[in-house]
Amino acid sequence: MEVWLLIVVAIIFIVWYMKPVKGTKVISTDVLKGILNDKDKFFVDVRTPNEYTSRNIRQFKNIPLGSDLSKLPKDKEIVVICQSGMRSSQACKQLKKLGYDNVTNVRGGMNAWRG
Repeated sequence: MEVWLLIVVAIIFIVWYMKPVKGTKVISTDVLKGILNDKDKFFVDVRTPNEYTSRNIRQFKNIPLGSDLSKLPKDKEIVVICQSGMRSSQACKQLKKLGYDNVTNVRGGMNAWRG
């Protein structure tokens, strides 16, 4: 019985942790393809430098998760990607806490990218 309770609590925590922050948009990689040349957007890849070097989208600047995100432009939409969508979701939460209003997470990350 106690094991089931721990499993349920763990599942609830994971679902809560993955839930996007209120006000964060989530887009697919198909939508991303259509906005890559939009000058009103700033593209951030929060993967490690090695991950970024091995495969990346040219328009994205590599700023690994844990870096200072407060220097990003506040007058542009910030579009964030990682490998699977988990780290970019964390980065979006950090950006919202820093006062960024226009934040977008790419669902599925580079795993879903077919560019």
